[in-house]
Amino acid sequence: MATTPRPIERMRARFGAELFAKVAGKDGQAARTRVHETPGPRWFPQGSAIRRVHGDASMWVGGLRALLLQSLHPLAMAGVAGHSGYRGDPWGRLERTSTFLAFTTFGTADDAQAMIDRVRAVHDRVKGKAPDGRTYEASDPHLLRWVHIAEADSFLTAHQHFGARPLDPARADEYVAQVARVAVALGATGVPTTTAELADCLESYRPELMASPAAIDTATFLLHEPPLPAAAKVPYSLLAAGSVALLPQWAQTELHLGGGFNSRIGPWGGALATKAIRWGLSASLPHYPTL
Repeated sequence: MATTPRPIERMRARFGAELFAKVAGKDGQAARTRVHETPGPRWFPQGSAIRRVHGDASMWVGGLRALLLQSLHPLAMAGVAGHSGYRGDPWGRLERTSTFLAFTTFGTADDAQAMIDRVRAVHDRVKGKAPDGRTYEASDPHLLRWVHIAEADSFLTAHQHFGARPLDPARADEYVAQVARVAVALGATGVPTTTAELADCLESYRPELMASPAAIDTATFLLHEPPLPAAAKVPYSLLAAGSVALLPQWAQTELHLGGGFNSRIGPWGGALATKAIRWGLSASLPHYPTL
């Protein structure tokens, strides 16, 4: 005889389902089934570092950190402001990003390549002029490398602080090398393949980085004006504080985010938010977070 789930378990399952729907969209379950149940070779094997990192709840903190860090490149930010619709359709952008990560990390090799081809076709159409008069193209290998290293550093940093199973140094290098494969497929060049190379690459971009008005607007929107119901805003503020606390000090200063609430709350707020996300999603997604 089947037992009725306890109220706390029903709440947990509902919470997890709502979280998944937010990040994956209305077709999320169908996409998840295709990603994990379609037979065929994968780019990355079971147990690999990229699967551990990208399958963990710490990605929520890392993803927000990546957006904040990426915004500091004026040309990359001009492309986002002009073409991504991050204010008008932030959840759509999140869905597209999460779907890309799912297919390239966990999907079949054919589906991963198809996703790469789709994104490259979009990048070919994204071009324009920044407010300072410089032109940009999303397919520019130099800009692609910046977007990539900001993501790789953010996902890895969040995982090492808040992940269920942080990586040892060798596995961290493995992660950087594996995500490099995706970046090269997208058209980036000179992509780092170790954590030491990643740190050096980030440092090499410092002279190009600054908080443009669009970057400040993005940070304000992401941290203080997210389109969320009132009940979700306090938990989100903990996640956001965790993301800010993990930014390099120079990036916090550039975006006027240093000190105060973020420095006091960030370390434990990010940990608490990640544990809550993991608690919810593990009730609704099989084998989460060890996908």
